[in-house]
Amino acid sequence: QVQLVESGGGLVQPGGSLRLSCAVSGSLFNIYSRNWYRQAPGKQRELVAAVTSRGSTNYADSVKGRFTISRDNAKGTIYLEMNSLKPEDTAVYYCNVKTAVSDYWGQGTQVTVSS
Repeated sequence: QVQLVESGGGLVQPGGSLRLSCAVSGSLFNIYSRNWYRQAPGKQRELVAAVTSRGSTNYADSVKGRFTISRDNAKGTIYLEMNSLKPEDTAVYYCNVKTAVSDYWGQGTQVTVSS
């Protein structure tokens, strides 16, 4: 059984930093990408950052230069380093893994950027 468990969310002041982690357990095959999404209140879930199986990365325009996605294959963990946080980054952040046959999601972790 595949499980994704996020951690690292919380309350941070504007300009601050947070590091989200996603622990992935279970057997996964034919992985296309590992991703971070977010959903703010009243808005649709949006892709924030992605890293493909070959290591290529892609970011939403709103977070380019501020967020960095990475993975530790040995630990089975996906990270999202978030710097220069803004109030508009406030959302629930979800970890996601896309494979050839399925889509796996974590339960989400709340990130609140406020003074």
